[in-house]
Amino acid sequence: MTEQTAPFRDLKVDDIKKLIGEGYSVVDVREDWEWNKGHLPGARHVVLSSILANPVAQKFEDKTIFVCGVGERSAVASEMAVALGVKDVVNFRGGTKAWKDAGLPLETP
Repeated sequence: MTEQTAPFRDLKVDDIKKLIGEGYSVVDVREDWEWNKGHLPGARHVVLSSILANPVAQKFEDKTIFVCGVGERSAVASEMAVALGVKDVVNFRGGTKAWKDAGLPLETP
């Protein structure tokens, strides 16, 4: 029995903060209207539907954290990134809601 069944890590807010501090990039896959209400500082916006429509058009770096509202859509994006060969992919379990609930800052465009 393996310890990790998913091809990516599924981490919560404290671990996400640490990884961002270590230089991981953040990709927010929420819709435009959600992004405009506030997102993690320094995040890149790539709507999930555009990833699904044309996965190879997206260039994701190794050491990428995917985030959405609560962690479901970002899990789909994480799977896609792994399928595209991206290494060290992380899904932010709890997403932007957990970040906000922890009292951490959000940026607006």
